[in-house]
Amino acid sequence: MADRTPPLTVDELRRLVDSGEIDTVVLAFTDMQGRLQGKRFAARFFLDEVLEHGTEGCNYLLAVDTEMNTVDGYAMSSWERGYGDFAMHGDLATLRRTPWNPGTALLTADLSWHDGSPVLASPRQILRRQLDRLAERGWSAYVGTELEFIVFRDSYEQAWNAGYRDLTPANQYNCDYSVLGTGRIEPLLRRIRREMAGAGMTVESAKGECNLGQHEIAFRYAEALTTCDQHALYKTGAKEIAAQEDMALTFMAKFNEREGNSCHIHLSLRDEAGRPVLADEDGPYGMSRTMRHFLAGQLAALREFTLLYAPNINSYKRFRPGSFAPTAVAWGPDNRTCALRVVGHGPSHRFENRLPGGDVNPYLAVAGMVAAGLHGVERELELPEVCTGNAYRGDARHVPATLREAAELWEHSELARAAFGDEVVEHYLNMARVEQQAYDTAVTDWERFRSFERM
Repeated sequence: MADRTPPLTVDELRRLVDSGEIDTVVLAFTDMQGRLQGKRFAARFFLDEVLEHGTEGCNYLLAVDTEMNTVDGYAMSSWERGYGDFAMHGDLATLRRTPWNPGTALLTADLSWHDGSPVLASPRQILRRQLDRLAERGWSAYVGTELEFIVFRDSYEQAWNAGYRDLTPANQYNCDYSVLGTGRIEPLLRRIRREMAGAGMTVESAKGECNLGQHEIAFRYAEALTTCDQHALYKTGAKEIAAQEDMALTFMAKFNEREGNSCHIHLSLRDEAGRPVLADEDGPYGMSRTMRHFLAGQLAALREFTLLYAPNINSYKRFRPGSFAPTAVAWGPDNRTCALRVVGHGPSHRFENRLPGGDVNPYLAVAGMVAAGLHGVERELELPEVCTGNAYRGDARHVPATLREAAELWEHSELARAAFGDEVVEHYLNMARVEQQAYDTAVTDWERFRSFERM
């Protein structure tokens, strides 16, 4: 495993608490939906008690829907099992200040049962298991996630009260790469950049995107677990900062009929000496043999693992021809029409998974990419023919078009069960079923407008 230096050490935290600069410590984990869940502690109590012993939380936190409703079908947590607790123990490599919350530090937690065994369905544990498989080969995964979001000049409360209709986007025209467009909301973007840097993240850039009010802030790639921890914190922090500015932003995959919010995920591998595993200047398109097998594994598993990349009903609204979101299970060098895009030069050679949207749980997606890649390496799968043209018009297999289709593929995937185990597969299959059932029974505005008078 690569070195993971904490942004804030325990000794530094003690000094900050003693000086009164830090008075609150958040201990949080990432749930199935990719949200931070946890507790805020008085800093002194945290140092005296929680740092060593951890804390507990109701295990229903990994068995609820988006609305926090208790739902049936989860083996690990139910009314029949009494909705007991699991333990939350902080990973000290993640300790950091959160400048948007004055006087506050945050620590990311791993989950375990009372006998010390890990909670297998926890997203962070699912990723850890796949990274351990890489480590057995002497490899480490390095990942970058590119999250897009849409900013509105309405507060979250105003948006809620308006039923999310007639909101005012921060930009009222396409400002893709527009310096003027980003300048219109630079106070918000600058604050997010500066305060994420203050939380120990390395900010690269901010740019406008295609939808009205749509932007992206990019961070430097890091070891896979570190990137996913930062991703989850960034989503929460950006929303909190926007709320403090009486604005709102959304990472939902498809807010309207214009361009959706993507979350392209870049992945590369290094060996124990820090040398790139996927790059070979003499190989086709600069790819090593390992990369060709690893990429072939992505394609072989992509349809069966789509549930990990697109976990919600709304996720599938992105997958439309000509939308810059993929519809074809295809790969190509620097080809944005494909699901998998090979990019970079020399040591930076890597591939980009273009399926995930802004609603993705990064731990699950990266775990899927690692598991798929190892499947290709272990079986020495051959890479299918390259796509150098328009993949939207090709004859490649189609990305699953609905959550229902993705869930069926996941349920019957021998590959998923071999990589993640039956417990994990059944847990996230139930999550998909719960989401699908909630959608199937909902009556939408679309139906009312089409049917109220005219049907």
